[in-house]
Amino acid sequence: MARFRRTALAAALTIVTAGLSTAVALPTPASAALPTAAVALGDSFISGEGAGAYTPVVDVNGVAQGFPGWTAPNSNAFFCHRSANASLNQANLPGIQNRFNLACSGGQPHDIATASGARANGRTVAAQLDQLRAVAQTQDIDLVLVGLGSNNSSFTFGSVAEKCANRFIADAWTGWWEFWAYLGGPVEQKPCSDADLATAAQLNAATAETTAAVRQLLTTLDQVDADGQHRIVFQDYTNPLPMDLNATFHTEDGRDDTRDKFRDLGAERYAAGCPIHRASLMPGHRFSQGLGTLVKSTRDTLAAELPAADLVYLNVQRAFDGARLCESSTSPTGALATPIRLQDSPNGTFVTSLSGKDKIAIQRIANTCVSYFQTCQESWHPNATGHQVLGQCLSGAATTSARAVACVRAGNGTISVS
Repeated sequence: MARFRRTALAAALTIVTAGLSTAVALPTPASAALPTAAVALGDSFISGEGAGAYTPVVDVNGVAQGFPGWTAPNSNAFFCHRSANASLNQANLPGIQNRFNLACSGGQPHDIATASGARANGRTVAAQLDQLRAVAQTQDIDLVLVGLGSNNSSFTFGSVAEKCANRFIADAWTGWWEFWAYLGGPVEQKPCSDADLATAAQLNAATAETTAAVRQLLTTLDQVDADGQHRIVFQDYTNPLPMDLNATFHTEDGRDDTRDKFRDLGAERYAAGCPIHRASLMPGHRFSQGLGTLVKSTRDTLAAELPAADLVYLNVQRAFDGARLCESSTSPTGALATPIRLQDSPNGTFVTSLSGKDKIAIQRIANTCVSYFQTCQESWHPNATGHQVLGQCLSGAATTSARAVACVRAGNGTISVS
């Protein structure tokens, strides 16, 4: 990691007396060294979505927004969900004095240089670069954690998760011949495919969009950083679900998820945090791997353009190995991600069991998430313990001499970064 370096300057006063020139060094106070800082920019996996302990967020009008209530517009700045438990705050970062979380749940490349509220479904916060400039007025920025790519003009993590989970719920509670009274029309009942999540063309467009945004970030840092020395860590994404569900969640009441209607199994998987078709899991992992390629490509492109820049790719795709939702029969206990949780109206009480509920109740509960996204936006994000793990990953990336590192969770729970 870059370290603050400044050399105090001495002024020389030349005194000329009776033809004798004498140089006298007069000590002057060194300019005060700015405190060193680490800054987080990007989206929900960086802001701390799912980790709780959300702090007030200053909106575009300079007003700190605390929790505004469950029925408030989702555009409210508070729903950036900047968590005191976010990985930036849990990482061991030698030499760093202060930390600033400027990321925003749902953040897109657009939001780096432009106010988020200027686009559809954005939040009322200033451009992240404007927030960064404000920090740089009083801080020497030595480390920047960036997480971008899962949300962009082509697709968003939230829409992908909602699509696959809703398909499973619809399949579990309604027959193929029945109308699914869901806001926005009928819901497909088949598992998600690769093309349902992101096509190759969409991933390419998202890569170009992300690279352009981070290029603006690097330019701005060169302009505002006190000593011009800083490391940028490009973190990718970890999937909250395993390659396959624990056998406990394969069938219930003699039914699996390949037949029509399987309410008991649907309730069992929802309670465990993984309402998903088994056939959707591998497309989901290929989607996560595609996001990793996107992030690495962004880092590599900019490293080629700026060979002197200190840019590190942090691969966290295996950081939750063995502790994903429904990877263990005890799920969601012990998992590092937040289970999907919905509310039956925006009342603050999460529904933890769908057992015994009919399709009308299921429709009503699912529609709450659509109308009031803040009631379910934590779903499938790292929880506070997951962010502790991601903090360990960041600690390794902050001090490594390598340009790319992978953070992996071993079977005994230890975390390695290499």
